Amino acid sequence: MQHIAIGEGLRRASGRTVATVLLALLGGLSLTAQGASYLRFQDAAGQAHFAERLADGRVQPLDAAPWLGGQARGTPLRLSEAQLLAPVTPRSVIAIGYNYPSHTADRPDPTAVGMFAKLPGSITGPGAVIPYPRRAKNLHYEGEVVIVMGAHAYQVPPEQALSKVFGYTAGNDVSERDWQAGDLQWLRAKASDGFGPVGPWIVTDLDPQDLTVKTFLNGELKQADAVRNLFFDFATIISEVTETIALAPGDVIFTGTPGTTEPMQPGDEVVVEVSGVGRLVNRVGAP
Repeated sequence: MQHIAIGEGLRRASGRTVATVLLALLGGLSLTAQGASYLRFQDAAGQAHFAERLADGRVQPLDAAPWLGGQARGTPLRLSEAQLLAPVTPRSVIAIGYNYPSHTADRPDPTAVGMFAKLPGSITGPGAVIPYPRRAKNLHYEGEVVIVMGAHAYQVPPEQALSKVFGYTAGNDVSERDWQAGDLQWLRAKASDGFGPVGPWIVTDLDPQDLTVKTFLNGELKQADAVRNLFFDFATIISEVTETIALAPGDVIFTGTPGTTEPMQPGDEVVVEVSGVGRLVNRVGAP
């Protein structure tokens, strides 16, 4: 029986290569909310650039990360001419566990934000192959909304937290369930290289309470829920994380996954779709 988890009901403006066909598909997606969108791409010489995705679908290179005030540099190019990378190069990668009622099963409702860390090396981009480690046996997807920080944040009260956000993207908190259950900590289960695809781009000026997340495995809907159903909203998450951990511009927070998950197999296609952002598409590699 296939399990689909549907939730109880469903803000700051200005890896690896991707096949041309995938880029064209992504470029055809329309945004469902106002806001600029930013990405990273690799040019023909192998150099990485931050860029703004323009209204006409072209890509305008920037001279720095957008959260650092990057300005237009050079000539815009067609999205299909770019090779998308992860839209962030974070110093810190924080993740939140058990944050949707649909994901907690029989566990008691959490009374505090459950935090863990992923490593920067886990971050990859759209189109990147999700590695299947040769010792892994039970590799799962976890579709999530990812917060991208736009300002330094330390001991930020909830009422100021969203002012520190640059934008939002989609993410997949890839998890090896056997390691998660058996290891002392979740390090290799969730922070192994390539276990954190994000993208395809970051969108600003979205109301997080309006966002939804869906995950598809080989075209079949497996997860669906709305951010408004979280136990701990984004402002609370940022406030609690920054009580002891300083976050820098470009750092990211995976905000939790809904519902149930299933094992992925080599060759599977996983799509994480965040409303107002787009679709993050990755395939699972061979051991």
